[in-house]
Amino acid sequence: MSVDQLLFAVFPYVAIVLAVVVTLGRYLRDRFSYSSLSSQFLENRKLFWGSVPFHYGILIILAGHLIGFLAPASVLGWNTAPARLYVLEVAALAFGLLALWGVAVLLARRLTDRRIWAITSPMDLVLLVALLGQVATGVLTALFYRWGSSWYAASTVPYLRSILTLSPEPTLVANLPLLPQLHIVGAFVIVALLPFTRLVHLLSFPFSYFWRPYQVVVWNERREASHG
Repeated sequence: MSVDQLLFAVFPYVAIVLAVVVTLGRYLRDRFSYSSLSSQFLENRKLFWGSVPFHYGILIILAGHLIGFLAPASVLGWNTAPARLYVLEVAALAFGLLALWGVAVLLARRLTDRRIWAITSPMDLVLLVALLGQVATGVLTALFYRWGSSWYAASTVPYLRSILTLSPEPTLVANLPLLPQLHIVGAFVIVALLPFTRLVHLLSFPFSYFWRPYQVVVWNERREASHG
């Protein structure tokens, strides 16, 4: 078995199986552990300047990846006009840099603040380092290899679809440069880490809020009795 087959045909399934099996096991064993364990009450300023840029940046980037995955032909069609291609590439790089700044601040916060360090687990550090590496490889790919949105739609999307259809074709990405390959492998590393880290809180969205009865909140104000 070649390295390409191991990384791009075997490892993705190992990561996905780990994510599904361990996540289900964690939910059945201790569903209340599905939490991000906020440390905002210990330190808020650095958290704001890390968390807000990271979340805005990464959500836009993930949305772009999803659009490219669902409609690669539309992305390629959009990119046929140079002006539109430039806008897409510059916007993706800008949001990537925003996410990179955010995750770097969050990691530095964990390492330098004594109170935050006291509640930081080894998996917190592993997750932040993995996210930093993933965003960094994406940004570096955008900087050193032009028109990434086009070859993502033309090469990476067919590869990802081959993974989902259980017919992996590692040759589709085997000839990509090293940085994009690291970015692809890094994505599956994060998938494998999901059930072992606080990242699992992404799966605990309170969907029941959409159909539960609304709650009435009544504020009672205590007033001191006046004495004449």
